Amino acid sequence: MGKRSRQRQKNQTAGRDDRDNAGWGAGYADIVKENKLFEHYYKELGLVPEGEFEQFMEAMREPLPATIRITGYKSHAKEILHCLKEKYFKDIQELEIDGQKTEAPQALSWYPDEQAWHTNMSRKIIRKSPLLEKFHQFLVSETESGNISRQEAVSMIPPLLLKIESHHKILDMCAAPGSKTAQLIEMLHADMDVPFPEGFVIANDVDNKRCYLLVHQAKRLNSPCIMVVNHDASCIPTLKIDSDGKKDILFYDRILCDVPCSGDGTMRKNIDVWKKWTTSNSLHLHGLQLRIAVRGVEQLAVGGRMVYSTCSLNPIEDEAVIAALLEKSEGSLELADSSSDLPGLKWMPGVTSWKLMTKEGQWYSDWSEVPSSRHTQIRPTMFPPKDPEKLASLHLERCMRILPHHQNTGGFFVAVLVKKAPMPWNKRYPKLRRDVPSISAAQPEGSPEASTPADTAVEEGEGGGPEGKIDGDAEEEAPKGASLAQETSAKQDGVCGPPASKKMRLFGYKEDPFVFLTEDDPVFTTIQSFYDLSSNFPKLNVLTRTHEGKKRHLYMVSKELRNVLLNNSERMKVVNTGVKVWSRNSDGEEFGCAFRLAQEGIYTLQPYIRSRIIRVSVEDIKVLLTQENPFLSKLEDDAHAQAKKMVMGSIVLKYIPNPNNPSEPQCPIQLCGWRGKTSIRAFVPRNERFHYLRLLGVEVFRDKQGQGQKRRDEEKEGKVEDEVEKDAVEEGQAEIEAEVDSENGDKNQSSEPKPGSGNKGTSS
Repeated sequence: MGKRSRQRQKNQTAGRDDRDNAGWGAGYADIVKENKLFEHYYKELGLVPEGEFEQFMEAMREPLPATIRITGYKSHAKEILHCLKEKYFKDIQELEIDGQKTEAPQALSWYPDEQAWHTNMSRKIIRKSPLLEKFHQFLVSETESGNISRQEAVSMIPPLLLKIESHHKILDMCAAPGSKTAQLIEMLHADMDVPFPEGFVIANDVDNKRCYLLVHQAKRLNSPCIMVVNHDASCIPTLKIDSDGKKDILFYDRILCDVPCSGDGTMRKNIDVWKKWTTSNSLHLHGLQLRIAVRGVEQLAVGGRMVYSTCSLNPIEDEAVIAALLEKSEGSLELADSSSDLPGLKWMPGVTSWKLMTKEGQWYSDWSEVPSSRHTQIRPTMFPPKDPEKLASLHLERCMRILPHHQNTGGFFVAVLVKKAPMPWNKRYPKLRRDVPSISAAQPEGSPEASTPADTAVEEGEGGGPEGKIDGDAEEEAPKGASLAQETSAKQDGVCGPPASKKMRLFGYKEDPFVFLTEDDPVFTTIQSFYDLSSNFPKLNVLTRTHEGKKRHLYMVSKELRNVLLNNSERMKVVNTGVKVWSRNSDGEEFGCAFRLAQEGIYTLQPYIRSRIIRVSVEDIKVLLTQENPFLSKLEDDAHAQAKKMVMGSIVLKYIPNPNNPSEPQCPIQLCGWRGKTSIRAFVPRNERFHYLRLLGVEVFRDKQGQGQKRRDEEKEGKVEDEVEKDAVEEGQAEIEAEVDSENGDKNQSSEPKPGSGNKGTSS
């Protein structure tokens, strides 16, 4: 790094530190929370009930309260909720911070099963107050291990309104950063006894870098039913699947259409919106929002639901888009009445009349008033329909607008659409185009050929969009060219990708291919016998990320996602899919199997494993998670006897709850481990280690400097010794994380192959 770069980085860091060490909103000292145009515009529109406007503006200027959501699909959710209520929430009641008295966190009244909570403290206070350090560490650690999500309250609404079931095929059109996507995945896995739900989530984002943020969010949930793709949502390609031996178009049962917006509902957390807000923002975005929504309903199955949402309060981005969409649909779509779906949520019904204002302050209430010089910026779809009968038939009052001062949240808009029949332009052209020349891949993303969805629908049946958005993105620069012959032969072998290379490649990375294994792949020979896999183990769902050399990691996807991958490698830019289930460990070969189990995929894989399982007790788990490499004799008699009968190698450590002993965790726990010559160890990443210890009543806390550890075992009279704790958490972690090959793609110990043969995308 050059001298200037280092200096610039130093300056940037210094600025960030100044902001962090100051009070809430410092660093934005030059941004005054005033915007006269904003106030004038919303006062004139009358969206806020009479007499409440001052309250509305005061709420907008207040920092947003911190909200957390417990991941509902994990069997550990109830245990985490119990832990939060009994320990952390009690500790932070009645504290006084910066002269402000903290209140006990409250459950969001409209979120099911007390799975979402909010507090009157801002995120800044939680992050910086020494009194809340323990609570903050808990939040960070549990977020990293995927057991809670720190998510804005209003952002949780759209997935709930989709009413997801485990068999639904779901598309999230503008998914990054991924908090709503995580909710969708959780809902698919509501029944933890089903390792492979029939449904899946395809999460898309146009921004390649944000796709990796999305991958990080989704990876925490360890699901085999998620695929991250990188496309422009307004022309996302139509996918095909095999259905009863013939090619069919993939229609989605549920679509989340959370479109890019001006974000004036987020002023409480994005303070720079105060300075940047102008009515032009909405005028510029309306067209894109409508195109994305049209593309969404094209891909929706008849009878399916699509939720359209924005974090803007502006009718130009909200009701105007919905009204235009309903008019275009000619009765194929209708707004669903969701008024009783979330009891306890306060919202305002959608409006049926609105005006439009330019940034100069000029108002227009009808398209006929707009001078021709403005026709490029202002479009007819931005105005409400003139015909009162038609307007009434749209039922725009079924839209929902959430105002910040009603329940101390951000501002938000949401509408639920149900598809009654194919879109009118698709009825006329129902046939799927059979011969798709791969040359279309050479079209750059912004080309004129990538015209409106309605135009392309002529060729492709319901939903159309350019076939060209095909290249994957990865963690290396794309090579200049690729062998077409190799790609063709690869496809014949049941391999997904890599697709044909584009002439123009302006951004993004080249992803490693997704290569599905065959049932008779030699890899399975030792795996099958060593782990005694059941006969119904879906070998065809296992994939790797390399054509050549040794397979370093093996991943699993659901049967339905495999179908999607195999049939769409040339029209889809897949960034990531699959959950890691095995990692190569060359030392393991001498014990009978070169692949050890990976913690990420243990809950997916374990139902198929019939050997290498050791039943452990609560005390055994405490030993395994607090001691680096305990001798077998440290285990209780039952587990010790089981371990002695096993040869060296990878194992599953399985805890089954005892309903007769409610003081112990009432959720199953499964850990990956290694049975050594005289010792045994758990291969669990640090944050998951902390998570399981908390479930067992052991408190894990590091002071601000990260020096020392305090752990308290509440079920024993004595305390765990400081030396043991320090060894388990500080000294041992580097080695453990290396063995676990954690989320950041850490290298394995010397038993692993050299980095060159590794995979990049899926373990990101």
